[in-house]
Amino acid sequence: MPSKTNIALLLANVAGAIIYVVVASRSWAVPQERGLNAATGEPFIWALYVLPIWALFSSLDLVWGTIIAIRRQWRSGRFWLIATGVWLVAAVFDFTHH
Repeated sequence: MPSKTNIALLLANVAGAIIYVVVASRSWAVPQERGLNAATGEPFIWALYVLPIWALFSSLDLVWGTIIAIRRQWRSGRFWLIATGVWLVAAVFDFTHH
């Protein structure tokens, strides 16, 4: 039976990934403007909003993964891997819209 902590951390990661995509969507290219060579600060706006979210959850997941490895709770590692997959899907979804 999975622990409540692992489920809470997984749900926090899902919420964080959703927040990441919503915040990152502010810098997505407008479909009518795709392919235009615009010199704007969109990458800086993206980084300003997204990097704090990414840093917070990366730190959280690093601690979570370290605890799993130290305590050798390999079944808990499944939740950690699912959380990693959630973040991968969110990043791919974000990058396909730039």
